[in-house]
Amino acid sequence: MTVRNLVVVLGDQLDLDSAAFDGFEPGRDRVWMCEAPAESRYVWTHQARIAIFLAAMRHFRVALEARGWRVDYQASGAHPHTTLAEALSAAVAALQPQQLVWVEAGEWRLARDLEQVAASVGLPFDVRADRHFLCSRDDFDSWMRGRTHPRLEHFYRWMRGRSGLLISADGQPEGGQWNYDSDNRRSFGAQGPGFVPQTRRFEPDAITRDVLALVEAQYPDHPGSLAGFDWPLTREQARVALADFVEHRLADFGPYQDAMWDREPLLWHSRLSAAMNLKLLSPREVIDAAVAALHARQAPLASVEGFVRQIVGWREYVRGLYWHHMPQYLDDNALGAHEPLPPFYWNGKTEMRCLRITIEDTLANGYAHHIQRLMITGLFALLLGVDPRQVHEWYLAVYVDAVEWVELPNSIGMSQHADGGLMGSKPYIASGKYIAKMSNYCSGCRYDPALSTGPKACPFTTLYWDFLARHRQRFAAHPRLVMQVRNLDRMQPEAVSAIRAEAELLRQRLRA
Repeated sequence: MTVRNLVVVLGDQLDLDSAAFDGFEPGRDRVWMCEAPAESRYVWTHQARIAIFLAAMRHFRVALEARGWRVDYQASGAHPHTTLAEALSAAVAALQPQQLVWVEAGEWRLARDLEQVAASVGLPFDVRADRHFLCSRDDFDSWMRGRTHPRLEHFYRWMRGRSGLLISADGQPEGGQWNYDSDNRRSFGAQGPGFVPQTRRFEPDAITRDVLALVEAQYPDHPGSLAGFDWPLTREQARVALADFVEHRLADFGPYQDAMWDREPLLWHSRLSAAMNLKLLSPREVIDAAVAALHARQAPLASVEGFVRQIVGWREYVRGLYWHHMPQYLDDNALGAHEPLPPFYWNGKTEMRCLRITIEDTLANGYAHHIQRLMITGLFALLLGVDPRQVHEWYLAVYVDAVEWVELPNSIGMSQHADGGLMGSKPYIASGKYIAKMSNYCSGCRYDPALSTGPKACPFTTLYWDFLARHRQRFAAHPRLVMQVRNLDRMQPEAVSAIRAEAELLRQRLRA
């Protein structure tokens, strides 16, 4: 039977309402999906990240076939091809479609590969806009026009204004403020978080259990664990997870979203990012659920606004920046950082308690919340001077919600300041005292966050002052860092020299 359109569906495009299916005719068109081993080995991928993609894809295949649609599904081990491009080329040769159709890929590399396949076989292709997002790539490019400093806050207000989201009848933001970030930075204090509602778990079904067995067999040397794998993998499960978050954790999400606590990797965070990035949930429905909770007085404005900002602001913003600046974004290294990523990032074997706990949780769950990523693992790499591309590849490898359009700008830009200030006006730097304030990680640690030299000196604190000294010329007149540089300048030269020497010894030990 002649195939009119071969509709390519990638592993992060599991949306039944996708533009890829516009005009789909079951008798003439066919869906093509592929589990390509190279996608699991592109970086040294966490076993849970491999599993969540493969299991969600297989469940999505079932949903498509329930519609009566034909799906050419290339399962791992059932085809001889390593890369997605090789497998697609073979499918085109076998099926002889008249046209290829796909929605914009979420990764520049895959977008290039798909177009190269179509060109190599001389087949027309139709690339359709991704309706999942609230801001199209063209709209973002228009917003960027003439902007040398495209700040999130400006984009966020623009998105709020054009959508009417959390805008009162008089055109002003609800509550009179655009941003309630200052209300959302609380720590727990010595008493800890108290009762934390359990996150809804999803026990693996037969399809998922088959995937878990496959991953253990085919990727046994990859990092991470599958022991507690319980992620939502279908549209129905994702909607249950959204309702669970809104009912049980949204209200307390806001004030404690930056707080950390030993062996509490989830706290009040939503754990919805993976489902959203797989396209099992749309940003609009997630936002609508949060706003409905506000209007029903189930959650305060500060919590709802803070959550909404992460989606309509940050998520859309980083996607726009990614596509606006790729492929050169991948090689940005404005601070000239060239240290190797320390080996303990792959096993958690370090005496720094904050890093040990965060990395152990990451390896166990394939998850850490945004402050653990930014101000623990990311901060240490930034202060140490790790090559930002290695940092990017680690984040892409170890988190189940990592798709390059969202992960790369967060790693290269926000975390490592390697884009020279495109995303953020200043690097997110702090000493160990920040970690002591926002967590209990320093309790029982062999290092003292108040000390920068000596056997008990906290490496974060040592490297913080070393960072300021190394980059003093760049940041001496920076309006948001000038006070920190002045604090450095108040130190005796001998003290600064001692810190610099200790920082270099630390780097040497970590290179060994």
